Amino acid sequence: MSASARFWQVDAFTDRPFAGNPAAVLLLDEALPDATMAAIAAENNLAETAFVEPAGADGVFGLRWFTPTVEIALCGHATLASGHVLLGEDPARDAVRFRTRQAGELEVRRASAGYAMDLPAWGTAPRPLPAIVAALGVEGAPETHWRDGGYAVVMLPDEAAVRALRPDFAALAACGNVLTIVTAPGNATDVASRVFAPGAGIDEDHVTGSAHAVIAGYWAERLGRTGFSAFQTSARGGRMEVELAGDRVTLQGKCVTVIEGRFRF
Repeated sequence: MSASARFWQVDAFTDRPFAGNPAAVLLLDEALPDATMAAIAAENNLAETAFVEPAGADGVFGLRWFTPTVEIALCGHATLASGHVLLGEDPARDAVRFRTRQAGELEVRRASAGYAMDLPAWGTAPRPLPAIVAALGVEGAPETHWRDGGYAVVMLPDEAAVRALRPDFAALAACGNVLTIVTAPGNATDVASRVFAPGAGIDEDHVTGSAHAVIAGYWAERLGRTGFSAFQTSARGGRMEVELAGDRVTLQGKCVTVIEGRFRF
């Protein structure tokens, strides 16, 4: 082992340990080869590992995300976790910006509810998704939407129906590298959801910022307002506040560091 990087494991979208969505964050001294990042992410075996590359002259950090099996286009909770780490390292700083390969420039800033994260609002369009609906075990013909890049949305009548889902993960994986978002009106929040991505090595994601960037436009129109509360009803669970502003969406949530050290490779 000839190299190492500073390492954090952060529970995102929660105010307590062992809830929300865990992300690994590595602060790099220089960019790593793709194969090395993929191997580190597989070793961590978390939904995502975030690799933060040094900031350029403009002060913007590089950011990439890997699941245990693939690199992905956008990851909200690992971005929030990366902002939490960098802002924790520099208490005088109010915000950090990230340059990404497929999601443009992102920002995490301090907020009364912990942090506010700026992401692109990736809207969807209606499209039949019979294979995904069947793999979820949903009866009938629910409203379904799609966004190119592998984002499927299935609308159910209520939170109880979302919680009751027992997907066939092998059948979902056969649909490819698709982030499947199942959503409905919530009980204690405006919106409830669950998110599945077995084609990317994640049967069920705990709390998914990118999913809410995809469904923000739909729910803003349906609710008749730009802001709403959301809860992801996974086993760990996580809550966020969502605010749509044109082609951008702000997600607010908290983070808790549970591990800090060095990753050697």
